[in-house]
Amino acid sequence: MSNQEVVILSVGGVRFVTRASTLQQFPESRLARMLNSDDPEFKLVNGEVFVDRDGTLFRYIMDFLRTLQVSLPTDFSDYQRLQREAEFYGLYPLANLLSQEHLLKPRLEILEVRFSLQEMQAFFRIFGSCSTTVETLAGQITVFTGQQSGQSWNSPFPSQKPLVPLPLERPSHHDMVFQCGTDYSAGDQFVARYVSIKPDNRKLINGTNVLGLLLDTLLKDGFRLISTRTVSGEEKVECYSFERMQRPAGPAVTVNPTPGSSGVAQARRNQVQKGK
Repeated sequence: MSNQEVVILSVGGVRFVTRASTLQQFPESRLARMLNSDDPEFKLVNGEVFVDRDGTLFRYIMDFLRTLQVSLPTDFSDYQRLQREAEFYGLYPLANLLSQEHLLKPRLEILEVRFSLQEMQAFFRIFGSCSTTVETLAGQITVFTGQQSGQSWNSPFPSQKPLVPLPLERPSHHDMVFQCGTDYSAGDQFVARYVSIKPDNRKLINGTNVLGLLLDTLLKDGFRLISTRTVSGEEKVECYSFERMQRPAGPAVTVNPTPGSSGVAQARRNQVQKGK
């Protein structure tokens, strides 16, 4: 059978249309060999290859053959059944990945925003359980600083003087610290700090406005606000807690393309596991 030839499979009554080359991604698998051999489990009926197996689960197997990645719904739970199906078809690299459920299951991600307003300054500290998310958020937030006169520090528009971007404080890979507002410098001068959060182009100096934009940015990014509280102590600190389900990057396999090779795929994990 030509690699480009179209094959129609009926798996448990569910119809799939694909190329022979897709089914032959793993030449030593039972699924690949059935195209050129007599296998009692694969019957040719009216031009379609009939297989008496679970058609619902087979769509995940087809997705794996097409992408060489395992990508499952967040609410998927039939790991053992899908692993048995992969073993039936002789797709042992897929079966090996499915045996490592912890790599495939979505993780609950927690992020916390602490906000403190003190006179003319506002202080922010963001902590996240996923370092990649914190790194991405740090790339969206820029603090600009510049001097202004006392008469214009509370203007809704930044001074015409050039503003200098400041690096965010990063105590660890999991948190960041920044502030906005004004601080007395000397004479009639104030040091002003503005905050900009992409994709919004505004430079905000008011802490309450920055907080509102930050919370809105997190909600648009898929986080859900689960609690708000005031941390007790001399300085009142508002704490906003968020959570979201983070889908792991699909573990992939590489196929040895060398002619005449065994064709066995070597399972490998992605080099970068998000959140680690």
